Amino acid sequence: MVQVITQKSAQGPSEKPVKAVTKKRAPATVKKPTQPVKQEPAQAIAKEPTQAMTKKPTSAINQKPSQTVGKESGRTFAIEPVRPMGQQATSAPTRSGFHFSFKTPEGKKESVPVITQYYPQQIVYPYGKVDRHIDSRLMQAATIAQERAHAHSRSRCWHYVKDALLASGVIESRPKSELARDAATELVSNYGFKRLPVTDPFSAPVGSVLVYGSARSVGHVELRTRDGFVSDFRSKTPSRRPLLGVYAKL
Repeated sequence: MVQVITQKSAQGPSEKPVKAVTKKRAPATVKKPTQPVKQEPAQAIAKEPTQAMTKKPTSAINQKPSQTVGKESGRTFAIEPVRPMGQQATSAPTRSGFHFSFKTPEGKKESVPVITQYYPQQIVYPYGKVDRHIDSRLMQAATIAQERAHAHSRSRCWHYVKDALLASGVIESRPKSELARDAATELVSNYGFKRLPVTDPFSAPVGSVLVYGSARSVGHVELRTRDGFVSDFRSKTPSRRPLLGVYAKL
């Protein structure tokens, strides 16, 4: 009796519970939870979002707009408008915009270029310098002539210069010569003027008398001012006639 009870009872509780606890619970707690937590979420997060974010938007943004903008706009802007523009650039009508065509009195066709650009810097003429060695009343005469002068010439240059010299008091009587080219001879011989060693009209001192002319011309007379020349009209530049001399009373 003792032997039968010990063998059956010892084998029953020791073999059956151990097999059920170790073999059935270990795979359920260890292997199964690790597989869904580590593998399945990693695959869902890494593969699916990356494919959706990288492949699908890039193919939609890069491929489709590039095909529509590159091909369709390239066809409209590169082919259709460029052809007439290229033809106009190489054809004769474009040169008419830069050249002026005309006929000479002899009937010959000629063309000249049209200037579309200007000199970027403003031309500045030198100011007249004041010479303390000459009579100060000459500068007053230049101011008087400038106040009485007109915008354009009236062919009475020597007449206006006479009035300015007489009004300033630098001369006591009115000169009697009629031609402007004779003003230098009369001023030197009758009124004590001296010829200055000046050959450039811009270098003439303020108030000096500039005489122009030749044997075949009437001549021209003007006074040097601070910012130009004056006779019966005002000018920024001197006369283009040959300069006979620059005269002043010392």
